[in-house]
Amino acid sequence: MQRIGLIAGNGRFPLIFARAARALGYHLVAVAHRGETDPGLEAEVDQLTWVRVGELGRIIEVFRSAGVDQAVFVGGIHKEGLLEHFVPDERGLAFLSRLSHLGDDAVLRGLAEELEGDGVRVLPSTLFLDSLLTPVGELTDARPTEEQWGDIRLGLRVAKAIGEWDIGQTVVVQKRIVLGVEAIEGTDATIARAGRPGAVVVKVCKPQQDLRFDVPAVGPRTIEVCASVGIAALALEAGTTLMLEKQSVLAAANAAGIAVVGVVP
Repeated sequence: MQRIGLIAGNGRFPLIFARAARALGYHLVAVAHRGETDPGLEAEVDQLTWVRVGELGRIIEVFRSAGVDQAVFVGGIHKEGLLEHFVPDERGLAFLSRLSHLGDDAVLRGLAEELEGDGVRVLPSTLFLDSLLTPVGELTDARPTEEQWGDIRLGLRVAKAIGEWDIGQTVVVQKRIVLGVEAIEGTDATIARAGRPGAVVVKVCKPQQDLRFDVPAVGPRTIEVCASVGIAALALEAGTTLMLEKQSVLAAANAAGIAVVGVVP
C-alpha cells in the first residue's frame, strides 16, 4: 500500500483529504498540530502524531520512521495561534534563522525545501480533490447584478494587489468602495468585520502562491458568515479555490440568496 504523509493544519480540509486518500487505498501517516487540528482526524488516518507548531524536526522524524517519502500540507495555521502555540524545536529554530522574513509564502516554501532535502517530496494539497476546485461561471440560482459585477472586478484587482504583498486573499467591496481586506484574522473574520448588506466578497489566489500548499478555500462556515452580514455575492477565483463540502456550500448559498460565482482575473 502506497504511503503518504499528511501535515495537518486547521479546518475541515485535512479530514476531507484523508477520506479521499484512504478511499483510493493510500496508507496515511499524519502529523497534527496541537491547538489547531481537528481531533477527529485520528479516525480518518492510519497513524497520527501530535506536535506543537514549530516542531519541524519531530515531523521529519515521524516520516522517516514510517518510511514516508511523499507528503502534503493540508489546512492552515491560524496566525493568532502561531503566536500563541509556537514552540519550535532545534530543527525549527535553525530553519527560522535562515528566513529573511516570516510571510506565509516564504515559510511554506522553506518548509517544503526542508522536507525535500530530507527525501520527502511535497505534493499538491489538491491531490485527489480536483472536483472541489471552483469552476468558471455562475454556480447558484442568485446572480450578481451589473453593479455587483463592477464591485467584483474591482475586488479582483485589489485582492491580487494585496496578495503580491502576502497580506491576504480576500476583500469586501460595495459601490466601488473597499470595505475591508484580509489580514491576520482570516477570511471568515474579515467578512464578519467588514461585511454589509449588499456587499460582495472576492477571494483569490495570491500571484506568487505555490499551490502545493496554502490553497485558498471556503466552506459552509463562510456562507454562514456571509449570510449573517447580508453579503450579496461571493466571487472565487476559478481553478485555484477549493470549495470544501461543495454541495453544502452551494445549497446554503441558494437558501440564503447569495450569488456564488467562479471568476478568472
